[in-house]
Amino acid sequence: MTRNEVGSYDAVVLAGGGAARLGGADKPGVRVGGRTLLDRVLAACSGAGTTVVVAAPRPTSRPVVWTREEPAGGGPLAALDAGLRHAGAERLVVLSADLPFLGEQTVGRLLTVLDESGADGAVLTDPDGRDQPLVAAYRRDTLQREIAAVADEAGGALAGLPLRRLTARLELARVADPVAAFDCDTWDDVATARARIREHGTVLDEWISAVKDELGIDLDVDTGALLDLARDAAHGVARPAAPLTTFLVGYAAAQAASRAGTAGEGTTGGAEAVAEATRKAVALAARWADEDRQDAKPDATPGAKPDAKPDVTSTPPDAG
Repeated sequence: MTRNEVGSYDAVVLAGGGAARLGGADKPGVRVGGRTLLDRVLAACSGAGTTVVVAAPRPTSRPVVWTREEPAGGGPLAALDAGLRHAGAERLVVLSADLPFLGEQTVGRLLTVLDESGADGAVLTDPDGRDQPLVAAYRRDTLQREIAAVADEAGGALAGLPLRRLTARLELARVADPVAAFDCDTWDDVATARARIREHGTVLDEWISAVKDELGIDLDVDTGALLDLARDAAHGVARPAAPLTTFLVGYAAAQAASRAGTAGEGTTGGAEAVAEATRKAVALAARWADEDRQDAKPDATPGAKPDAKPDVTSTPPDAG
């Protein structure tokens, strides 16, 4: 599901809890796969128009709006209310900052279910079927109205109130995704997450995501095509050619996009430039490998028979 298919939304990420089960550690700053838990969640909601993080400011991989609940540490309901004040989109994704396996696809599913169900919110459920109200998509106007009602019932203060005081007032649709719902509440959870991302089936995607975040690249490319190119370069040329070739493909794609922008032609996305550079390099690697084959023959002359040999005899000039 692409960002255009998801449509517009804002995100509120709650990242100011006390992390008592982690011994008071800075949970949003805990690293899994080389990235902080907060940055992993920010990557999952990167399609948001505005992303509000309710916590003390810190360096992040993506630009966000910072705010704090009053008083600081006042609980998730007070934090949600504080974040909501900075969001303007009709649809709002609400996330905790301890979700190592949450991805854009799951965020897109929540928004789709919210639209199609007509409910007040769409929440993820954990493997035991329990609602996860901090992995959810809501209608902003409904949240504002119901949070105000909860505050009125409590005498105007939200601090210390449980989130269920709000969710009990909402009609909710549910989305099952036990992997995305996994959160890091304990050090054992962190160890499990770190081990899981290094499994053979996921480690490459995890590494690519980490590199893109580290380099500030927001680009989806055909990883399989690049890996095929690296393989062809390594086998057909020399092993060191693999990383050098993929680097040059990226450099060529950046140059092509820059030239198009300078010429005022606009670009349809860096992914297309990468794909075009990859196609050219793959063709070159194939031509290079062809020359090394023992049965390779020079390009045939048009009209010549395949097995015909060139006439290398010379005819002496006429004497007279």
